[in-house]
Amino acid sequence: QAQLVESGGGLVQTGGSLRLSCVASERIFSSGTMAWFRQYPGKEREFVATMTWSGGATHYADSVKGRFAISRDNAKNTLYLQMNSLKPEDTAVYYCAIVRKFNTIVVLSSEYDYWGQGTQVTVSS
Repeated sequence: QAQLVESGGGLVQTGGSLRLSCVASERIFSSGTMAWFRQYPGKEREFVATMTWSGGATHYADSVKGRFAISRDNAKNTLYLQMNSLKPEDTAVYYCAIVRKFNTIVVLSSEYDYWGQGTQVTVSS
C-alpha cells in the first residue's frame, strides 16, 4: 500500500506554472521533515526543496529559489510544491519524501525514509 502519493505533474509551456501535491498516510506524515526531489534520466535524485514538520523552516536548491514554493497542510496530510516560471531544465520526475526527523532541514536523499512513486513534469520550450 502506497504511503506517499504524488499528483499534479503534466506538460506545461516555458513560463507556466504547476502545483504538485503529495498525500501521505497519517502515520508517516507526522514523522517529520518533508521534501521534494527530482530526477533526470540516468541521473541521481536531486534536492529541490524541504520543509520541517512545523513549517518553521524551509530550504531550496539555488536553481529553484524565487520560482518554487514548498508548503504543507498538516490537517490534510499533504505536501505541496508550487512551481512558477517553469523552464525546460525543470523537466524531470518529481518525488516527495519524508524523513523521521523533527524540525531539521535535510537535503540528502539518502537520509529520507519514505518516498512516493514520482510524477512527471515536462516543460516545453
